[in-house]
Amino acid sequence: MLSILSSLVAMPAVPVAEVLHVTNLSWAGFIVWMPLISLVLCGICAACKVKSKAPAIITVVCLATSFVLTLMLWQGYTQPEVIHLFDWLQVHWAGGSFVANFALYIDSLTLLWMLFVTGLGTLIAVYASEYMEHDVGKGYTRFFAGVSVFLFAMTCLVMGDNLLMLYLGWEGVGFASYWLIGYFFQKPSAVAAAKKAFIVNRIGDVGLALAIYLIWSTFGTVEYDGIATALEAHNYDGSFGCWTVHAIPYLLMLAAFGKSAQLPLYVWLPDAMEGPTPVSALIHAATMVTAGIYLIIRTYPLFELDEYALPTVAWVGGLTALLAATIGMAQYDIKRIMAYATVSQLGYMFLGLGVVTSYGAAYHVFTHAFFKAVLFLTCGAIMHGFAGQLDLRRLSGLRKMKGWKIVSYTMLVGCLCLAGFPFTSGYFSKDAILAEAFVSQGPGFEVLGWLAIFTAGLTAYYTFRVWFRVCAGPVHFEPGDELHGEDPSSFHPHAPRFAINFVLVVIALGALLAALPYFMPNETEHIDGGWVAEMINDSPASAGVPGAGVETHGTLDHDLGHGSILGMDPHKAMYYISAIVGFIGISFALYFHLFRRNAADKLRGKLLASKATRWLPTAMEHKWYVDEIYIATIRSPLWILGKIFSLVDRFLIDGALVNGIAALPRAIARWFSPLHNGAVQSYAISMIGGAILIALLMLFMPEIVELIQTVSPESDTSDHIAAAVGGLQ
Repeated sequence: MLSILSSLVAMPAVPVAEVLHVTNLSWAGFIVWMPLISLVLCGICAACKVKSKAPAIITVVCLATSFVLTLMLWQGYTQPEVIHLFDWLQVHWAGGSFVANFALYIDSLTLLWMLFVTGLGTLIAVYASEYMEHDVGKGYTRFFAGVSVFLFAMTCLVMGDNLLMLYLGWEGVGFASYWLIGYFFQKPSAVAAAKKAFIVNRIGDVGLALAIYLIWSTFGTVEYDGIATALEAHNYDGSFGCWTVHAIPYLLMLAAFGKSAQLPLYVWLPDAMEGPTPVSALIHAATMVTAGIYLIIRTYPLFELDEYALPTVAWVGGLTALLAATIGMAQYDIKRIMAYATVSQLGYMFLGLGVVTSYGAAYHVFTHAFFKAVLFLTCGAIMHGFAGQLDLRRLSGLRKMKGWKIVSYTMLVGCLCLAGFPFTSGYFSKDAILAEAFVSQGPGFEVLGWLAIFTAGLTAYYTFRVWFRVCAGPVHFEPGDELHGEDPSSFHPHAPRFAINFVLVVIALGALLAALPYFMPNETEHIDGGWVAEMINDSPASAGVPGAGVETHGTLDHDLGHGSILGMDPHKAMYYISAIVGFIGISFALYFHLFRRNAADKLRGKLLASKATRWLPTAMEHKWYVDEIYIATIRSPLWILGKIFSLVDRFLIDGALVNGIAALPRAIARWFSPLHNGAVQSYAISMIGGAILIALLMLFMPEIVELIQTVSPESDTSDHIAAAVGGLQ
């Protein structure tokens, strides 16, 4: 060992890029393995009944290692590469083969996603080390084991070089989500939310499984390079334009809508707020819910094969953004408001993909990961300090309270970015999508653009409704229902300590600095859009990068010279339009929720007092009754059908057929069982009875034979019976 160390020390210094080349990037596999190592070590902590913060330390160190390795991989990146870790599934037969190895596909799209997945994952784990300390012990270990499972699955999903490895990660993050949403398994609402998330996502997962099968049967491979090669050569199984080519994008779309909470499968995400707040920040803001966006970007060329696929994505995204924004306006739980904001912002991302700005969608994913994470984490800090209180009507003036300034002002940063305030990261990423809706010539895209602008105004309103109510105004607070026996009258909120405040500051700075990539110069001269555009340009979705060239995608004419808004260039005019709309939304929030707080209640009362307008606030507060509609049209009929089948199974199948037939020999046996009671007298009576039966049979058999011959003279049965009787005689 000493000789090996001495030889290593004696080695000359080698630049990082050369080291990467020498090692052939095999070390990158530890980006995937580190979360798995964390899971194993957390399991050991559970087995040893560790009652300290060791699981948190282990998880943070392992995730930080993955982040550092991702940074090294990004620094040394030059071109897409496949890193083979080990052989996984290899099936060969005479007519073909199926190959899906456990390998990593490293391109700029992979690196973009992994940078914020591992970076934010590490920071949120640090935050959780303090947030979950009330559960140190068995529960603490279980939580960080779940986080480790999630990060392992997410790295497989993003870094896999084939669709089957993506599917492994896809199902893994679904399982981890179920695990972590239902963390408080003794709480019925948390258990129900976990089951709802799991079941709703199964619908999308079926679409992904079918899509992978059709991709393999059509293109002969599930590896990304093989699919790209087949697309370039038009080497499909069957003629160009066969039905599978058109079915694949819609099945992928179904999967993306389920995982990324779009119409009609968005209903699971708001309920998922029942899980611990770090779960909301990690899974439902920064990483898992963006898996659907990643899937479409990774398979973007397949969507270009059907002329209606991308417009469908755009319309579903735009309508989801509007619907979720209207619901968020009327909610009172600040964490649930942020959940609907997530659904709405994901709708913007799908809108961007549909109007052929994969750059805008990916950039909004990047900025959203930071500012939505900080918003969820500040909500969690408030919930943690005020005994579970999240009702914005019962909290006020936090920025004036000792120990809550960091929470208040980091939440302000997140709100500014979410509202698209000028020169924040959300301003630039959202504008890229809004402008492109007026540039791309698709079915109804201009209408979608105006809907998205209107939704941006609603977003600014409900975002600052939260901040003005909770952080501004006079100091007032009421504790939640997690007092644990403490007297509400003597309750004092406990402010977050270093771990939570540190993470909030770092992520808030990240949310602000996420605007810088927009101004960063590109190495590729002909494209615009900064660093994120550069990363997307080297991916399957490069057609959606500004300046990458004029492309025709089915019915979508994507030309930067086309389109206008109010007679102006959309890319220039949108800076002013979105800023004005955002200011209007913030101004309404300022008036109704800071200057005249009673005005909002009076307006609501007037709307409820009129029969003509009563439906609007009622429907918005009840989330447009979407859950009730699903219960009435899907859940209840299936429940009734299940009960009917249960009764049929119990009484007809099991009762009448299976148990009924089985009961017949038992009944006959019960009739004859008294004859075998061990008494000699009973056996004598049985023998006499048997002899009488045989005598009667011999006496009346000739008449029976004669009767049979009369009814069926050609039958041989009578001869057999006669022979048998003769033998007895």
